[in-house]
Amino acid sequence: MDPKLTKTYIAGAEKKDDFDESKQDVSTGASSVTTHGPLADVAVLEHPDGREGVAIQELAPVDHGLGAWGFCACSFIVETLIWGFLFRYGIFQDYYTTHPPFDTSSPVAIAAVGTVGLGIQYGEVLLLTVFFRRYPEYMRPAMSLGLVLYFVCLFCSSFATQVWQLILLQGVGLGFSGGFVYLPTMIWLPQWFSERRGLAGGIIFAGTGVGGFVFPFLLNALLSKVGLPWTLRIWAIMTCTLTGIAFLGVRPRIPVPKRAPGQQRPRLIVPQMRYFKSPLWLSFSLTCLVQGLSYFPVSLYIASFTQNLSTPLTATIILSLFNSAGVVGQVFLGWLTDRYAYPWVMLFSSLGSALAAFLLWGFAQGPALIYPFAIIFGALSGGFSAVWPNAAVDCAGRNPENADITYAGTAAFKGVSAVIGPILSGILLQAGKSSTTFGKHYGRAGYGAVEIFVGSCALAAGLGSIVVAAARHNLAAKAKSLPR
Repeated sequence: MDPKLTKTYIAGAEKKDDFDESKQDVSTGASSVTTHGPLADVAVLEHPDGREGVAIQELAPVDHGLGAWGFCACSFIVETLIWGFLFRYGIFQDYYTTHPPFDTSSPVAIAAVGTVGLGIQYGEVLLLTVFFRRYPEYMRPAMSLGLVLYFVCLFCSSFATQVWQLILLQGVGLGFSGGFVYLPTMIWLPQWFSERRGLAGGIIFAGTGVGGFVFPFLLNALLSKVGLPWTLRIWAIMTCTLTGIAFLGVRPRIPVPKRAPGQQRPRLIVPQMRYFKSPLWLSFSLTCLVQGLSYFPVSLYIASFTQNLSTPLTATIILSLFNSAGVVGQVFLGWLTDRYAYPWVMLFSSLGSALAAFLLWGFAQGPALIYPFAIIFGALSGGFSAVWPNAAVDCAGRNPENADITYAGTAAFKGVSAVIGPILSGILLQAGKSSTTFGKHYGRAGYGAVEIFVGSCALAAGLGSIVVAAARHNLAAKAKSLPR
């Protein structure tokens, strides 16, 4: 291979393992072979006469350059607007329960709106990933169509008068369309970053925290000035305009291959599903599920807990601190995963979160302990997802191009915790308010059982991190014993 081709993409490159038979370029009669899968810098056309492949496009560099960091910045914007809205749905939930026409509706039904949206947006990732592996040329059009549907659902929800309409439009509609808008950023991330993958993923995931810090002030100001209908309309226009601009930088590093009519595609149920049987992937995904059971109740109730002990202004400040700490945590923990084994970063995050929940939140009698709890728990628990990019590639083993599949499977587990976490914590809160077990020195305002639940789940996630470390060690040992 000519050394000058080490940063080039060769026409016809495909992933060899996706097919049962060799592929052939219909225009040249050349069969295509990829040397290291879709993430490699070189793919070669093997001409029948043995000639070298002809480079047709130079690839952008990995880990640096305008393309890579432009992708990171634009993906951060998409994360902020799409995930930031659903994670801060509590602002609308509080408004709906105190203002007509929804104030007479069941609080459980209103809470279901945001829960449904999060559950769908997490849960659909696996199905969409499988589909886009077979039809990668549809990914960018699907992003645009998803954004149009997102706008329509959010804009039309401004005319809703019943809770079922909110569940349909802001829950099902935003959750479904948001997945189409957001997923490509995670599929293409491993193409752009390798050595700095953790840092880049942390920066992107920090968008949720930035949205959590900024959105409460913006949305509360809009709700007080123009009311709910116009707040939703303005937000729909702003979100979709900024996201559409960000799409300019959210693009694949490796060009999507063009297929001739009748050319064989990768199988819909791909062989890479075997990764779901891996002890490493199973232990990591289950740990993420348990960690989500710890995080989601705090993100949902920290503002209302603070308001029970202090003022609404203090509650808003605490919520903003919680979310802004998550920004720092995402970047810092992502940076750590590029330098240390991610299971130990997970352990550090989980044990720190558990101690903060048990000691700071549990004994909080006022803002004095809530402030440090919001900062520590927000940074450590909110930054936990920064380990995902490196973990997904690790779970894919020798085929890092399949990290999208392992990431998508883990996201489905996180979606389960996004749904059942708030439900379980709501049940515990109701039980705690009618119990005399907590209240005087520990677990004020009926939150004692919730605090114990959150701390216990964080502690369980720490134990799960040790299991992940063991599974990772066993997998590495097994890989060394295999022939190269």
